[in-house]
Amino acid sequence: MSAGRLPSRRRRHERWQRTVDLLSAGGALVVLTPLLAVIAVAVLVADGRPVLFSQSRVGRFGRPFTLMKFRSMRDRPGALVTTSGDPRITPIGALLRRTKLDELPQLWHVLVGDMSIVGPRPEVPPYVAIWPSLFASIHGLRPGLTDLASLALADEEDVLRAHADEPNFYTDALLPRKLAMARLYRRHRSLSLDAALIAGTVLRIVGARSWSARLIGASLFARVRFEAPPRRTPLPVREAA
Repeated sequence: MSAGRLPSRRRRHERWQRTVDLLSAGGALVVLTPLLAVIAVAVLVADGRPVLFSQSRVGRFGRPFTLMKFRSMRDRPGALVTTSGDPRITPIGALLRRTKLDELPQLWHVLVGDMSIVGPRPEVPPYVAIWPSLFASIHGLRPGLTDLASLALADEEDVLRAHADEPNFYTDALLPRKLAMARLYRRHRSLSLDAALIAGTVLRIVGARSWSARLIGASLFARVRFEAPPRRTPLPVREAA
């Protein structure tokens, strides 16, 4: 495909992707309203207020937005990233995180255009400040509910727990790899790839991880090449989702 045709193909993908986002998110919010209400009541009864967790994230073109999800953790000091077995995770929160039901409020962000169904997961401003050049390379993508890294790193919390003695492991090792996959998606994005990622995510949630891996290649994460530029700021700590 010629360089002149490539931007046109990407623009068509963006238009169709936005259409799919509107139809999918709008329809899902209507259909899932009873489930959203049940989850909200369960969180309220089990853990009290607030029902929703909100946090500033960086969106398309570097614009910040306030991301919402069902609260799955106690309000205690801790790292920005969460490991499996984190004592801040509540019993109902563990179930919500395992099934990804805590992410359902983000369908609203998809509907209003802050996010897309498929796209790199939105990061907090301190992490974006650590790798400004890498985030600039994907600034035209809307952050999403799922992406290549979400499938390749389905066990991210377990990986982080295994490296709990390395405080910079997420920013130095995992985050650059996630951004490399985001750039890979940017180059090859299409509605068929989006459909494969959505299908893979559903399979992962229902426990069919081997089938999910087959959709993107089980060794994709290990094959992604990346050369890290120098960090510019120290690692931040504090609140987690």
